[in-house]
This record gives sequence, structure tokens and C-alpha cells, in this order.
Amino acid sequence: MDEIFTPAFLTGFFTIIGIDVILSGDNAVVIALAARSLPPHQQKRAVFWGAGVAVGLRVMLAAVAVQLLRFPFLKLAGGAMLLWIAIKLLIPESEEADVAPADHLWAAIKTIVVADFVMSLDNVVAVAAAARGSVLLLALGLIISIPLVVFGASLLMKLMERWPVIITIGAGLLGWTALDMAITDTLVAPYLHGNERLLHLAVPAAGAIFVIAIGKWLASRAAHHATPA
Repeated sequence: MDEIFTPAFLTGFFTIIGIDVILSGDNAVVIALAARSLPPHQQKRAVFWGAGVAVGLRVMLAAVAVQLLRFPFLKLAGGAMLLWIAIKLLIPESEEADVAPADHLWAAIKTIVVADFVMSLDNVVAVAAAARGSVLLLALGLIISIPLVVFGASLLMKLMERWPVIITIGAGLLGWTALDMAITDTLVAPYLHGNERLLHLAVPAAGAIFVIAIGKWLASRAAHHATPA
């Protein structure tokens, strides 16, 4: 308990909260996009359980994050996975009668957890560094971040209902995040030497455009096939 009242602990704690405030934007976007098609009472459950499980995974991942990120291909694979998740979130879900509401709920939670886990590969490095080896500090800081993510996702879902264009912007943001993470992979980073600043804008921007273009195309095809002849 004495650890909590030390200046180093308090400094690390508020640093982690600051990091979570800054980095929770992407997570809130994923949660809002994944839960937007659910009934209102299931939206709250998806947000709560999705955010809770995702943050719990982030706590465990933080302990080995620095070592994990040294493996080649990991960020490339994570970026590819996040690209596909972003594209799928732009495609409206079919309203088939044989799909139970519970299936939609668990599918939304699974999407939230997988996407947050992928994005956390990069984010937890900053949090782990701020914790300076303190498991208590790491856990407290990340647990307190849950309300930030939940509140942000709930607000975004309300805004999406009013302005649907936010869905497209959110998916584009995830596409940006996916390629921004991929080009920092240990296999790719050495080839960017001397062009880091330019490529860290051009490549993520291409990811955002790619997600929006493919997502909109697939959504229009799904709508066309769903329209009765």
C-alpha cells in the first residue's frame, strides 16, 4: 500500500490515464461500429462486456508486449486483420430471421475484443513503459480506462444514428491505424529509413481510402443482392 502514495507511483498513474485518454479513441470507434446494429438493450451489454474483456486482455498483454512486438510479421498480421475488421464493419448486417439476437450480441463482442486486442499490440507498450514494472499501477490505470472507452463508444453510437457518415469516418480511421501499425513491423521499418515522415502519412492514408472504397463496394453489392427482383 505504501507504493500508492509515492511520487513515482502517482506520476506513473496519471501518465497511464493520459495515455488511455489519447489512445481510447480507436477502441471507442470499434465498439461503436460493432454494436450499432444491435437493439438498444443489447448495445449496452456489448459495450460493457466488449470493453471489459478487451481491457482485461490488454492488462495481460502489457506484461509481454515489449517481447511480442519484437517478433517479425506480428504487426503485419495484426494490420491485415484490422483492415478486414474495418471493412466488415462498413457492411450492413443482414436481417435474416434465422439469426438469433444473442448471435448478433456475441458476434459484436467478439469483433470488439479481437480488434481491440490487435490495436493494443502497439498501445500497451506505452502503458507498460509508464508503469515501470508495477503490476498494481498497470492494472489500476487500465481498469480506470474502461469508463473512458464505454462513454466514448456510447456517445459515438448516438452520433452515428444522427449522422451515418461518422460510420464511414470511423472505418477509415481503423484503416489508417491498421497500416500505421503494419509499417512499424520489424521487417518493414528498416526499409523506411529516410522516408519515415512521408510514409507515416501516405501509407496510413492509403489504408483509410482502401477500407472505405472496398467497404462501400461490398456494402453496395450486399444491398443489391438483398433487393427483391
